[in-house]
Amino acid sequence: MKYGLSSYSLLDAINSGEMDILDVVTWVSEQGFDHLELVPYGYTLVDNYALADQLVEKAKSLGLELSNYALPANFIHETETAFLEEVERLKSHVDLLHRMGIKHMRHDVTLFTLPPECRTISYLEAHLDQVVKGSQLVADYAAQFGITTTIENHGMAVQHSDRVIRVLEKVNRENFKVTLDVGNFLCVDEDPLVGIKKLLPHASLIHFKDFYRKPYYAPPLNGKWFDTASGNYIRGAILGQGDLNLVETAKLIKASGYDGYLTLEFEGMEECRMASHLGLAYLKHLFEE
Repeated sequence: MKYGLSSYSLLDAINSGEMDILDVVTWVSEQGFDHLELVPYGYTLVDNYALADQLVEKAKSLGLELSNYALPANFIHETETAFLEEVERLKSHVDLLHRMGIKHMRHDVTLFTLPPECRTISYLEAHLDQVVKGSQLVADYAAQFGITTTIENHGMAVQHSDRVIRVLEKVNRENFKVTLDVGNFLCVDEDPLVGIKKLLPHASLIHFKDFYRKPYYAPPLNGKWFDTASGNYIRGAILGQGDLNLVETAKLIKASGYDGYLTLEFEGMEECRMASHLGLAYLKHLFEE
């Protein structure tokens, strides 16, 4: 396994000005991670090739692999012009990855902040042609560079394992796979172990995170909690300290034969560097002990 960190895990430190993305590269290497996933929040690369080149050189000098690039996207638009503009925007990010030598990209297919009426299976089916066509156009463009594009179980409309598989099978491209997030199923109240088993055969990269859970009838008073699709509550946790069954999750992954990138993603309330440091130790514990 290759243990990595998403730059999103350090967003608090980036937003506060304590770190920039080059500092992140150095820190991630010093902590003993094997690879870094780039999520361009708090910094931008697609319109700053000079910074992108600096980042590549620094990572190379430290022996840190750049494993993945993850960004928001939305293929559901009212006009063909807006749809094609979004496809071209995604292609510009593919060009960036080709320049940087990154071979794996994760993109959304719908907005993440959708109202409840747009989170249904009916909504997805009504717009499935756009979702599929957009994903195909981006995957086909990326294929010439040997880049794999992926959908993640993320965003309320396409977060359930069955919906992800529905899109995956309709897109039907060899270089279009799944970024499997072991915790995101809770956002739509799906049993994570069930979702993991369904998506593992299609996974080209795995996100590891943890959540605290509270039922709808016991709402928390404060903190970084958010509502699930069915009105329950979850909050990001340090890996191994929340309520996910990560021991069984690791067993399922090992039994599947997966032996690739494992990317730690922290989005909780605790100090982000401490949480990422502790998370790496627990991730290694899961797979090495």
